[in-house]
Amino acid sequence: MKGAYDIITIGGSAGSLSVLTTLLDALPDNMRMPVVIVIHRLRNVESEMGRLLSATKDIREPEDKEPVKDHHFYLAPQNYHLMIEADKTFMLDYSELVNYSRPAIDMTFSSVAEVYGHRALCILLSGANKDGAEGVREVIAAGGIGIVQDPHTAAFNVMPQSAIDLCRDVKILTIEEIIKFIIFET
Repeated sequence: MKGAYDIITIGGSAGSLSVLTTLLDALPDNMRMPVVIVIHRLRNVESEMGRLLSATKDIREPEDKEPVKDHHFYLAPQNYHLMIEADKTFMLDYSELVNYSRPAIDMTFSSVAEVYGHRALCILLSGANKDGAEGVREVIAAGGIGIVQDPHTAAFNVMPQSAIDLCRDVKILTIEEIIKFIIFET
């Protein structure tokens, strides 16, 4: 049976790595839908994020124009915005920073809202800026579900709190509740 969602997008920044690792550890290796992860990383400094997360799941950085495939975990490449186009292919973009970031969570979430609408699930974790809040609002406005990490459990609460302040319909969950939601609702 096909679940309620066709894609899961997860965004995070400062303080989100340990939470993301816990989340990924709890998910099945062969998720029915694609899981797209956008984590802020330093620009122009070699990042080990892909290697760190690959210890948990088979995660890879997509290429420009690559089709988005079910049963895959993707990580936004360092220093590129990652978006999904109407034909459900990835688009890598090197335009200006958004919310001081590239990749910007808002850019990914917004494109997912546009392409997947009510079949989108986005999750916003710990972070020290407002990136992702507008994207969560757009996913919810398109009929999808927006979840934020409970700010009381976040190492840096600015990111989830910004989404809460912007979206009254956002779900506020602990990491354990997020895991249960994904496992039982997707």
